[in-house]
Amino acid sequence: MPDPQTYTVGWICAIITELVAAQSFLDEEHDDIQPSVTNDNNTYVRGKIGNHNVVIAILPHGEYGTASAAIVARDMLRSFPNVRIGLMVGIGGGAPSPKHDIRLGDVVVSSRSGDKGGVFQYDFGKTIQSQAFQETGFLNQSPTVLRTAVGVLEAQYEMNGHTLDESIESALKKIKKRKKYSRPPPATDRLYRSDVEHLSSVDNCSEGCGDDATRLVTRDERDEEDDYPVIHYGLIASANQVMKDAITRDKLAAEKGVLCFEMEAAGLMNHFPCIVIRGICDYSDSHKNKEWQGFAAMAAAAYAKDLLLRVAADKVDEMQRAIDKLNLG
Repeated sequence: MPDPQTYTVGWICAIITELVAAQSFLDEEHDDIQPSVTNDNNTYVRGKIGNHNVVIAILPHGEYGTASAAIVARDMLRSFPNVRIGLMVGIGGGAPSPKHDIRLGDVVVSSRSGDKGGVFQYDFGKTIQSQAFQETGFLNQSPTVLRTAVGVLEAQYEMNGHTLDESIESALKKIKKRKKYSRPPPATDRLYRSDVEHLSSVDNCSEGCGDDATRLVTRDERDEEDDYPVIHYGLIASANQVMKDAITRDKLAAEKGVLCFEMEAAGLMNHFPCIVIRGICDYSDSHKNKEWQGFAAMAAAAYAKDLLLRVAADKVDEMQRAIDKLNLG
């Protein structure tokens, strides 16, 4: 088992589904002996992707949000002080709009948008009478080495397409409960109009909420130039609450350019040099849809691995240790 000092990439998951997906994409998995460091409550999965030693941590069971993510990242850096870059990988709610045809199973990668570094904390700011909400905090953007790799990967995908679907099929062979992580039937991808609310008395949207054209947003089939899943680059909105309001979703998408909603990234960006990668499992509205969580987690993990394979290990070694930025060492 490699020494804890040799791990330079930290990967953080929020839920078990995301951890299973992350493990399935490791090229090799290391022994599960846990480091004995004071004040570290994390349990780790360790392995290798390409030339990178990667350490993976998950938030405590049943705990979510920016604070929990920050604590997990801080403890990871105590046990693995040579971590230089981080990945926050998992599922999120999409914000489809006329400009961005986001669908279930797609991937959103945090990327600079206007004056924002890739993640927007939409519950941290102030509301002034007769004026729009104003954010009062600013979050760091991802490390340069990751942003550069994202650009190279985007160009490669445009030139040659990607093979993420094939990578997912290969990784599924490592998972016993592979049905949970496989792509659901296309018919289960329903985008309801913003004014159609979920009926709380029913679990199945197709039966209770309806699937006729008056209630659903009509979308064209994707053409032969579109890879599956489609990768989107832009702003990810983060807060200590689940976004289940289509009206607010559309407002933030229109005003801020938000592509995706999640609950952890804002707790990391100023303390853990990372990029955020989210597979889309729902549409951030009131309608229930857990069918896509497994596949969305696999899609995000597949992209994360592809990204790491474009990052040179020696470039990561040259970077400042994340722990030195926090003065925890």
